Amino acid sequence: MGTDNAAVNFSELVNKNKQTLARLQESPRLLLRRRDGEDLVLTTAARTEQDQTVVSAATRMLAAMVRREPGGTELLLDILTDAFPWVRFLPETDVHAFAVELVDTMRAADSVGNHASVAQLLIAWQHTAEVHSDPELLAALTQDHGEDYGPVPGPRGVA
Repeated sequence: MGTDNAAVNFSELVNKNKQTLARLQESPRLLLRRRDGEDLVLTTAARTEQDQTVVSAATRMLAAMVRREPGGTELLLDILTDAFPWVRFLPETDVHAFAVELVDTMRAADSVGNHASVAQLLIAWQHTAEVHSDPELLAALTQDHGEDYGPVPGPRGVA
């Protein structure tokens, strides 16, 4: 969350709900800190709708640029390293695959109004870049071990 967001303990919402909710007039979001669980973010429905509108518009513009503009894909490939510096560690073919998958996943996520898959995609590609950034790790993960270790047992408790 950005620095412009207020933060309170969850108990303040429970014990002083009117005063706590009034803080949403001063801040777009309110971080609710919890002792026994993941922190929560409280915002208004209007703010959430605005955020969704912005993300959707950016997604549609990016997809249209890549598909319609001559050189749109090349432009996207050029700006990826500015947006995601870790892309520099990916092989060139993976950078192109990442770009295509990112735009496609953003469009699909926007169509269902849930962007969790985009976050998951970014994390997965960043981890791939981390592997490529470490020559020893890359060698260990890509070397042919020359053996078949047999069938992999299923997870415990699954028949």
